[in-house]
Amino acid sequence: MNHLPARLTAMTATAAAVALIVTGCSSSSGGGQSTSSKTLVVDNAFDLKTSDPARAFELTGSIVDKAIYETALTFNGSDVTKPVPQLTTYTMSDDEKTITLTLNGKHVFSSGNPVTIDDIVWSYKRVQGIAGNPSFLLSNLSTGKPFAITKTSDTTMTITDTQPNPALPTILPNPSLGVLDSKTLEGHGGTTGKDDGAESYLNATSAGSGPYQLSSYNVSSKVVFKPNPKYVGDKPAYGRVVLQNVKGPSQKIDVQGGSAQLALNLNSQQVNGLASGSIKVVKTPSANVGYLWLNQNAGVSGGLTNQPDFVKGVRHAIDYKAIQTIAGSGSTQPGGIVPSQFLGSLESDENNTTDAAAAKSDLAKYQGRSITLSYPTDAALDGVSFADMAQSVQSDLEGAGVKVKLNGLPIATLLDSFRAGKLQAGLMYWGPDFPDPSDYLTFSPGEGLGLRAGWTKDMAPEVTKAKEAAIAAQGDARAAAYQAWQKAANADGAFVPLVQAAKYAVTNGVSGVTQNAIWTVDLATIE
Repeated sequence: MNHLPARLTAMTATAAAVALIVTGCSSSSGGGQSTSSKTLVVDNAFDLKTSDPARAFELTGSIVDKAIYETALTFNGSDVTKPVPQLTTYTMSDDEKTITLTLNGKHVFSSGNPVTIDDIVWSYKRVQGIAGNPSFLLSNLSTGKPFAITKTSDTTMTITDTQPNPALPTILPNPSLGVLDSKTLEGHGGTTGKDDGAESYLNATSAGSGPYQLSSYNVSSKVVFKPNPKYVGDKPAYGRVVLQNVKGPSQKIDVQGGSAQLALNLNSQQVNGLASGSIKVVKTPSANVGYLWLNQNAGVSGGLTNQPDFVKGVRHAIDYKAIQTIAGSGSTQPGGIVPSQFLGSLESDENNTTDAAAAKSDLAKYQGRSITLSYPTDAALDGVSFADMAQSVQSDLEGAGVKVKLNGLPIATLLDSFRAGKLQAGLMYWGPDFPDPSDYLTFSPGEGLGLRAGWTKDMAPEVTKAKEAAIAAQGDARAAAYQAWQKAANADGAFVPLVQAAKYAVTNGVSGVTQNAIWTVDLATIE
């Protein structure tokens, strides 16, 4: 989930996250020097499912794949307003339908195979062919038709959309579009179709050209990295990196005691008073949005969550300020699903306001009825507990006469059921895949997230119409068009945007930690 051109006419309102540069002691080694034998330990609350870029689409997965795969384009540090070359340079066509990629120097996979234009074409077609969660990145937002991906010479290729797509260059830095060693993978079940069988191989032995490669991999406990000796860039400062699955309270203990050098999921209460000596705390705006969904499928809704007056009543029953209090200092209520830092965000919307009297009126005929509210028990929204938010929503709805059964689930179990459209209602979050409002159109009826909530295209024609207008908008008209789409979705939609929390990173004795809205942190830059 998870998610813009260098032509900045297409994106004008992204606020870059603040870079974390803190003092510490370590020796960084340059491109031709040996890598240190030191170990870096990073605490993160996992939502990890796979290391295969074509299938990975969770926040932890982006951290992992950023470390082991290079992408055609990338971002510098925390600045997501301008893509820069990595494996390739790029140019956009005048009609903004086609991006041309040209190999940028020599890059080498961990196997020793050189990175070629064929590898990039193969990797992208594999994303499309597997049709996993990241495949929409390489498809038309309106029709779902895959982009045309064509090798044009030994050093160039093109990606073409059927409609103008100014977001193309900023889609490509996503770690799910990491470039793989096609020659190696084809020997381990890798194909560009649904018959691909390389996932198990990639969860044990990475096949990238990035600064690190996998040493060991466990989706529930930890991922261990070792340097890629073939990496052509500056060698990372650490010879071993351990990314371990640790919940917030224990992360605080770890970073205080020095058993971890970086904690990524502490909330505002947990970091209070923590900064001292070598321990540094930096707060940055988070682009992750916590939301409530209400399933619109009559077979799942229980005759409740798919009813317009019920949805309207829930929107007015929620105490949004109480959720902000739970999220802590620096949290905000987004007006729509697009986060406040991005072009087209809504400051507020009357559909999502607390109004106890209106809620009771809308929910009057549902008095005493019950819904099941699911939420992840082992993942957090930038350190904020989903259990706490679920209890707040439960209290709000029961105050309006609707009973709520809480159903806490491990994140992997919840995602499987949510993606299958089987959950009646729940809390989840969305992190940007690329920093443009078009990334959030997946929350439309008939689109990926919409279908998870049983929201089909025919259920909300006005929202679909607004979505199509947003896609067609160009230049300065894009912001207003995306705002209109969100207002339509708030008026007749399955999703209720709840909160954007502040994001905290806590370091102990390290420097070079830079938070990024797409991949959270680049492990290779830490010193």
